[in-house]
Amino acid sequence: MRRRDFVKYGLGTSAALIAAGPQLIRAKEATVQLNAKVPPFNSTLMGMVTGVARFYGIALSDPMLYGASGHAFMINIHETLCPSGPYCWKREPFYALLPNLGIGMKDEGFLGGNVAPEKRVAMDKLLRTHLDSQNPCGLVNMEYQLISGYDETGFITSQPWAPHNDFPPKHLTFGTWSEWGKEVHVNFFTFRKTKPVSQRDMVLAGIRYGLDVHANPSKHTSKPYFTGAAAYDTFIAAVKAGHGSEHGCWWNATVWGECRDMAGKFLREVAQSFAAVKTELEAIADDYTFVSAMLVKASDKAMAAEPKVAMLEQARDREAGAIKRLGAVVTKM
Repeated sequence: MRRRDFVKYGLGTSAALIAAGPQLIRAKEATVQLNAKVPPFNSTLMGMVTGVARFYGIALSDPMLYGASGHAFMINIHETLCPSGPYCWKREPFYALLPNLGIGMKDEGFLGGNVAPEKRVAMDKLLRTHLDSQNPCGLVNMEYQLISGYDETGFITSQPWAPHNDFPPKHLTFGTWSEWGKEVHVNFFTFRKTKPVSQRDMVLAGIRYGLDVHANPSKHTSKPYFTGAAAYDTFIAAVKAGHGSEHGCWWNATVWGECRDMAGKFLREVAQSFAAVKTELEAIADDYTFVSAMLVKASDKAMAAEPKVAMLEQARDREAGAIKRLGAVVTKM
């Protein structure tokens, strides 16, 4: 995450996606390019997953993808507000929910800077084979990126926000991955299309994931990171310790604020299909919208610690109440 401290991004919240179906384009004989695009989400994990969903023609809204995957309810905070918070949590339960949406996501394993050349070659071959079968791939090396194709020299990778010269790179050379220099700590992913479950089952699984993040936080992260209710206490303690003016404060609040915004929109959308609990779900959606607003405001690095702490306390208490009520509502759905 160190390079983030020196790069200013044109970050945005959810934007309209470019519709893309599973169309394979061959620009020339030696080049494969899938028509897969990513939206400029602050959560690049969800940007990558949403790009895959659109490529596969999955007709779910952005909030539904966030909510049914459970990511709308995730929050993960390092004890010193390290900007790695949005990346360093236990993703296996998240992966397990994606087939409900119609997406199979496989983590092909971690490779560090000292990876043997033959392992790089083997991974390149695996990813090219997957792309040849009209399935996109992905990676996380400081940021999540969609791999949408390859040319004669390497992979074509997404730049999740406004284009930048070098980070994250838009191309990855076969065999060397030279665009990363010495900063290689990468997980590659392959995707496949699956048969989705019913909307009801999809929704309930995403909500139960959110409840589990609060009920069993150790299942979703490990120290020195904290999730669930403890994430807010950790955030508050870090601000009081002087980390509220740092890059990590801005980035954590920005990403998790986006997730809470999506949680509110997800619950409002769900409310339209569950008449018996519509009013209750809409009220909980209002809570998440409020929490999102508090986090976005608290992302301001120039804000003094005292008002920032007050906002985080309000967000913590409001979400705690929302989770409690959501647990009661889900039994009626």
